[in-house]
Amino acid sequence: MKKILQLKLKIAAKLILHKYKPVVVGITGSIGKSSAKEAIYHVLQKKLNVRTSFKNYNNEIGLPLTVIGLESPGRNILGWIQVFAKTLNLLFFKDELYPQVLVLEMGIDRPGDMEYLTSIVKIDIAVVTSVSYSHLEYFGNLQNIKKEKQVLVEKLDSQGLAILNYDSESVKEMAEFSKARILSYGLKDGADLKAQDIVYNFTRGSYELSGINFKLNDKGSIVPVFMHNIMSEPALYSALAAAAVGLYFKMNLVEIASALSDFSLPAGRMNLLPGIKHSFIIDDTYNSSPEAAISAVNILGEISIDKGAHKYAVMGDMLEIGSYTEEGHRLVGKTISERKIDYLISVGEKARDFMRGAKDAGLDADNIFYFDKPEDAGRFLQNKIKEGDVLLIKGSQGVRMEKIVKELMAEPERAAELLVRQDKKWQK
Repeated sequence: MKKILQLKLKIAAKLILHKYKPVVVGITGSIGKSSAKEAIYHVLQKKLNVRTSFKNYNNEIGLPLTVIGLESPGRNILGWIQVFAKTLNLLFFKDELYPQVLVLEMGIDRPGDMEYLTSIVKIDIAVVTSVSYSHLEYFGNLQNIKKEKQVLVEKLDSQGLAILNYDSESVKEMAEFSKARILSYGLKDGADLKAQDIVYNFTRGSYELSGINFKLNDKGSIVPVFMHNIMSEPALYSALAAAAVGLYFKMNLVEIASALSDFSLPAGRMNLLPGIKHSFIIDDTYNSSPEAAISAVNILGEISIDKGAHKYAVMGDMLEIGSYTEEGHRLVGKTISERKIDYLISVGEKARDFMRGAKDAGLDADNIFYFDKPEDAGRFLQNKIKEGDVLLIKGSQGVRMEKIVKELMAEPERAAELLVRQDKKWQK
């Protein structure tokens, strides 16, 4: 039944796209694709009629549903009847409000996924954010992950645009395989679109942790940008990807900078939340990988805090990284020690290697704690933390580290608004 449903959704999406001919932006990457998707949508919606993928609708069912314009009814048969009724309505009648632009997240879990997704939609603009160890257990090595994501770039025709993160060597190499025009972005020299002169609020003290100032440089044309709600370097990459897409649609740098000023990352992606006892929580619980975890720990290490306050790295298992599991966890643990984080709280069986890596690198064993379940870690931290402490909470989806955030946040009644995985499906 699932195969039949997939086929029907594929046909429906292809027919709708053929009729309405929206410009399609496809986004892939091991890290940062959801944040880039939201940033691109945030910028474009200031000027255009645009739709983006609902939630994490980035697979063979979610992507066609975004094209149709409805969320998944799950096991509700009546809901699926309504989906196909809307499809027929779109095909037999002209919907003047159908989006001019579709911004679609395109996720891969196994070999062949990208080929299938690009058989549903013809991409006009391909955005590739990164290549890393996510889903390594299904691909064997990084090169196979790169080849899978590269399909998105290879499918572009000569009229298309490939927007590539040139700070990722694997992504940069994809330029060789594209017939389309290339627009690169990054923080390093050599990119067409660059963020430079970056200043983070969290280095100034006074617990003003959110906010980044930088200069957006488009081949020598420069405008200042202040992103009020952002605190992480990965968010800069999302902003640059959004700026690149904005330029394609003839937005000028001033318009783009204005649009980015009030952008916020989706829930669970390096968001700052007030914690109990006047503590501060960096909620990065959406997912995790070694690269993303190290980036988050580095930010925690840079934050200025009051004398007597402490920094906590609360880290859950990193899943689906295959043969890199032990080494990846140990490397994150090593980084926690090197960045002088005061306490490591590890959650999950694989997370024991965080502890080994941190201890081997010199973190005091008395400052390392282990828990099987996030609920137990949350209760421990309720009693442990004090005013002015800063906690980074991160882990893969399956570890449910957002439960710790809910336990420690100052406004738990806002969990449904602020945290990931708060719908009925995840509350079972």
